[in-house]
Amino acid sequence: MTSVPDPIRIVRRPGGEVDVDGVLDAFADQILRRAGFLVEPTLRGHWVRLPFDMGSAWENEHATWAAEMLVAARYTVDLDPGLNTRTTTSSGVARPPAMTAQAPPPRASRR
Repeated sequence: MTSVPDPIRIVRRPGGEVDVDGVLDAFADQILRRAGFLVEPTLRGHWVRLPFDMGSAWENEHATWAAEMLVAARYTVDLDPGLNTRTTTSSGVARPPAMTAQAPPPRASRR
């Protein structure tokens, strides 16, 4: 029986900053850096957060992007619902589920 690793949590703190909690390996660090997070060493491990004063919309977009990339890399991610920008459209209507991919059209015969 295998144990499920603790999730990587991306949360907005009461002060407004967006932080990441959880055990991160080097690959997760690189994914978060790609999404715009700052990863700095501290005495107790690593401090991971988005830059201050970039605006809530920017922070939400980058937090959602980071969560999507981490999930694609098969990490368990817990994204604060207030940061998730992908659940609704600008009109507030939930997006429909993705459609299955279709095969590309056949190529025209070459002469």
